[in-house]
Order: sequence, then C-alpha cells, then structure tokens
Amino acid sequence: MRSCYLLMKKEKLWHVLFLVGIFFKGLDGVLESLGGLVLLFLNHTSLMKYVNDVTFLFHEELTERPPDAIFQYLLNVAHVSENTQLFAGIYLVGHGAIKMAIVAGLYFKRLWVYPLAEGVLGLFIVYQLYRFTHTYSILLLFLSVVDAAVILLIYKEYKRLKNPAPRSA
Repeated sequence: MRSCYLLMKKEKLWHVLFLVGIFFKGLDGVLESLGGLVLLFLNHTSLMKYVNDVTFLFHEELTERPPDAIFQYLLNVAHVSENTQLFAGIYLVGHGAIKMAIVAGLYFKRLWVYPLAEGVLGLFIVYQLYRFTHTYSILLLFLSVVDAAVILLIYKEYKRLKNPAPRSA
C-alpha cells in the first residue's frame, strides 16, 4: 500500500514538473514572438538609435569596471544589418509560434502532439548545438539542456497518459 502511495506521489511530482516546464516553454514562445514582432516592425535606424541610447545610459557603468560580458554580447548582437534584423524577426516569430502551438497541444492533452513536440524540440537542440559550434554561446548550451529536460518531462507525461496507473479499490 505504501509503495502505491509513493508511486502516485512520484507521478504527481513528474506531472507538476511537466506543467511548470510547458508553462515556461509557452512563456518563452510568447516572448520570442513579441521580440520577433518588434524586430519586424521597428525600422533599422530606430533599432540602432535605441541600442546607442542604451549604450550611452550605461557608458559610465562600463568605464568604471571591466565590461560585463553579457552586456557586451547583447551590444554586439544588436549591431546587425537590416537583412539580419529581418531574418531574426521572422525566425523569432516562427520559433515562438511553434512553441506556443506545441504547448497548447500538450496542455490540452492531444496525444499526437507529444511525440511531435519531442521531435521538434530535438531539432531545436540540434540547430542550437550547430550554432554553438560557430558562436560558442553558453546561452545556446543552456537552452539545449533546458530543451532536453523538457523532452524528458514530455516523455514521462506521455507515458503516464498512455498507461494510467491502476486505481486501488
């Protein structure tokens, strides 16, 4: 009886972790899409002016101590061509929309979405690792680890839904 209780408690924990994981994937999708829309609808001159204004605001901070690596990375990324801005906007909107659609399917327990989600997130990991070989961005490695964890949670939840635990009388 005790082992059945522990099993149910463990399954509930995996389910809660699954819900938290897809919540953050959905939030990530929304933020990516919004960021992409900003890149698509903000003209290039305005974007560069904004980047320069932000740089000016933090100029004193950056001269007082060694440059913050994350801030420097964001500044380097922000100085892009118009074509790169367009590509990034389209990529972010598409990537975010795919994540939001997957999260909706998972939330509403559409069983066919679970294997699809695992495959899509797996492709995201492959692409992120490929990009890592060119950029050496720790962020890409972090995102890949997070995506791998979410794949594990999706797998566990899919298994739980396909083979529900027998209820004791």
